[in-house]
Amino acid sequence: MCGIIGLLGNSDNSVAKSMLSSLSHRGPNGMEIFSDIISNGSITLGHARLSIVDLQNSKQPLGSDHGSVLIQNGQIYNYKSIKSEIRNYPWRTNGDGEVILALNKHSSKARYEFSKPVESRFNGYIRVTDNYLEINNPATTHNSWVQKLDGMWGFALWDSSKQELILSRDAMGIKPLFRTILDDGTLLFASEIKAFYQHPDFSRRPDINAIYARLAYEYPIDNTTLFEGVTQVEPGTIETWSLDSDGKAVLTGISKFSSEKISPNKNWDPISGSKKLLSSLRDGVQDRFMSDVPIGVVLSGGLDSSIIAALCHDSATATNSNIPECWTVAGSEENPDYIFSESVANHLDLKFNPKIIENDVFYKQLPNFSWHGEDLDISVLFWQPLFQEMSKHVSVGLCGQGADELHAGYQRYKDLDSHYKLIKSRLDDTNNSLDLNFPTGPGSPWRDKKIFHNNNFSNLISTLQFEIDRGQLSNFQLRLADRHSMAFGLEARVPFLNYRHRHESYKVPLNWKVSHKEEKMALREAAKLTKLPKIVTNRPKMPAGTATTPSLLSSFMEELTPHAIEWSKEYGILSDILRKQPDMAVGIRLFHSLHMTERGVNFSKNNLMDLLEDVGSWVIN
Repeated sequence: MCGIIGLLGNSDNSVAKSMLSSLSHRGPNGMEIFSDIISNGSITLGHARLSIVDLQNSKQPLGSDHGSVLIQNGQIYNYKSIKSEIRNYPWRTNGDGEVILALNKHSSKARYEFSKPVESRFNGYIRVTDNYLEINNPATTHNSWVQKLDGMWGFALWDSSKQELILSRDAMGIKPLFRTILDDGTLLFASEIKAFYQHPDFSRRPDINAIYARLAYEYPIDNTTLFEGVTQVEPGTIETWSLDSDGKAVLTGISKFSSEKISPNKNWDPISGSKKLLSSLRDGVQDRFMSDVPIGVVLSGGLDSSIIAALCHDSATATNSNIPECWTVAGSEENPDYIFSESVANHLDLKFNPKIIENDVFYKQLPNFSWHGEDLDISVLFWQPLFQEMSKHVSVGLCGQGADELHAGYQRYKDLDSHYKLIKSRLDDTNNSLDLNFPTGPGSPWRDKKIFHNNNFSNLISTLQFEIDRGQLSNFQLRLADRHSMAFGLEARVPFLNYRHRHESYKVPLNWKVSHKEEKMALREAAKLTKLPKIVTNRPKMPAGTATTPSLLSSFMEELTPHAIEWSKEYGILSDILRKQPDMAVGIRLFHSLHMTERGVNFSKNNLMDLLEDVGSWVIN
């Protein structure tokens, strides 16, 4: 797990160093930069390393004998099997990232004959060639080898012989990768948006449509961010970039190498099916033991994290590895998460490391939470004290993200009609004043414009598919895990999202996922095959933070709600929806203060109320 940055077009090493330094929290074990002059411009790649595998070697940017250079954020879990299949490659490291270079080289015989773009045009926020969507565009030629990778990643590979830049992101979007185009045509990309702040030509402007969708749906939609002109490489996607004859970065090709489809099997057998669910999850846990540094478990005492803890214990025992310790955060020893986590740890004979949250945690840590989160959320603040404590002892943490999306764990799945009415009421608050003339389609921030008027929650399948495809998982749950673990140099791994388990979960019939009374029934059957006690396998789902900090957020908001209602008036067409969500009004106020002004760089010198009260100008019409 690391931080990466890059510039294609008009790069400057001093700017690149500043961009990379802004991500030093993601890579405390060293920073390196590669730069090269190319025709009509230059390429710069930067890497901030968190050493997990092959600690002494595997520094990046990593070059090859065939003229390619790699920077990678994430882990390739099947790298050893890939290495065994590729013969006669001059391996330079014992790490996982080098297999990306090797696969790219060994696919070269079937490569598209790349021709440098001469002309280009704007499509929304990016510059493209006319044939970037053709069936045989340059990006499609990389599908066959990228599909061999099993893991989580956001990587950039520069092919000097072709003068082609390849950007790719894992199938589920576990690892982030953002991009933007400057006015001079230079492409910037990075693991976090705050790296762009270091470039003197980058302008921070709010994307009102994206912010509104985020407030309505409770997570960013598609490949949008809250910043105008800043977009994401779509999960499960490969992009190819080059410079045109004017030295401007151009998207020459884009290809989807992975598509996740929910397809319940009517003949699914609960006995054999639950065994397959557990077996696939066990494989995911075992793969994520790949590490040369200590590993821990994020334990809430809920079903998902408890299964991970049980399988970690089994995997460690079977391989004679050190049994991971578990970490828990709670508002007090009387909180349900504390009680259940302690019970699970004792039952499995795991060392229990609880962290009791201080009563003034929101006042102390909310600026740091907002700065690293790059979003509006404030309610799941408990992530930070948990990861901060955990990072003092381990460098890798396994957590249960993804289980609720795969197995229908959220309360809204029990009453989709009410959920739809809530979303619709929020969308109606715009009074049709949004400007919907925004770019859509491949490479653009939005898939389509239907997001503002269609019922995407007409049934459970469409709801689950929507939330996997459109951002609930990648833009909220996985973003939380990535940003707030990496804020302290800790790698969060998500076993539920391994390939086998995802596809086993897609086969589960809906009546084994959720009913009006219960949720995750198939997963609970799988959990019963572990050593977990029934009180845990039968524990109902509780919303994040409800069991952890049931009173801290409510006390905090009781004090700030009058202020939040006043602040909401300053945000134009967003005011109505913000007034009904005072926690989001606090969130946007803090986001405004930290990310839309220069104050964010030195936010630690200001207390929370100073940051909220004096925000400067941010005019939203």
